[in-house]
Order: sequence, then structure tokens, then C-alpha cells
Amino acid sequence: MAELSTIARPYAEAAFRIARDGDLNAWNALIAELGAVADRPEMRALVLDPNVGADKLYGVFAGVLKSPLPTEGQNFLRLLVENDRVAALPEIASQFVALKNKLEGSAEAEITTAFPMSDAQVADLVSGLAKKFGGLKLKSHVNVDASLIGGVRVVVGDEVFDTSIKAQLERMRISLLAA
Repeated sequence: MAELSTIARPYAEAAFRIARDGDLNAWNALIAELGAVADRPEMRALVLDPNVGADKLYGVFAGVLKSPLPTEGQNFLRLLVENDRVAALPEIASQFVALKNKLEGSAEAEITTAFPMSDAQVADLVSGLAKKFGGLKLKSHVNVDASLIGGVRVVVGDEVFDTSIKAQLERMRISLLAA
């Protein structure tokens, strides 16, 4: 079976082309909501139920959305339902955000720390990371994970910078076992 990212790519690109000609932020919000709804366990179960037809699935899906569906959004959702690609919506949403960020010259930065950071500390870290990434505007999302023991773990796109004590201990453990 094809990778989910491979399946999602043409749909994300098609939605992005439509969004670029209209309201990009509105489409971003719509695609994010579609992805969140598709990722719910109840919806995943409904998608997998062979007794639920395409029209019923579309109706239920469109009915649980908080945002109104514009005509293009309705067509997009119908296409996904008819092609049995609703399960790919979370990945479509992720790829859509990546395309939007690329257009805007920005990227998402997932920052995980062992302890809470002040706004000034986050700003300093993001500033340093932006230089490393050639001036990209980074949109930071900060999480606290005490299991890191200390330090920070940053994920920007497919790059990971892990300076946490947990990662350093794991590298030492691997070195000692390899010796």
C-alpha cells in the first residue's frame, strides 16, 4: 500500500492551489478542522464501516464541522469521500500547512523542554534557530516534558536538535554497549 504522505500529497497540493487564489487563511483553518475531525476515533470507525455509504459519510462529516463549508470545500470533501481518502485528511492538513509555510517563508518549530521557559527564553531560542535556518520565520509551539531531565529538543520540519540530558544519556548508553 502506498505511504499515507504519498496519497495525501496531490490532495494537499490541489487544495493549496485553490486556496492561493482565494482566502489562504480560511482554507488553512478549514483543512485543519477537516483533519482534526477525520482524526477522531469515532470518525475513523465510521470511515472504516463498510455499511456506511459515501453520501451518509459526507453528511455526517459535513454535519460535525463547526465551520460552514464553502462550495469548493464541499467539492473537496466529496472528492475525498468518493475516493476513499478521508483517512488521509490529517496528513493532507499537515502537508497543506507545510505548503503555506513555504509560501510565507516560515516553518513550525516544536520545542520541548524539561522545564517551563519564559517568553524571553523562547524568543532567544527561536531567534537563534531562525539564523540557523537561513532567516525562516519560525512559529514556535512549546511543550514541557519532565522526562527530558534537562535541556531542549527542537523539531523543525524533518530536522531534530536534541540537546536534552535524556538524549545525551541514551547516546552514552549506546556507546558503552557498543564498546
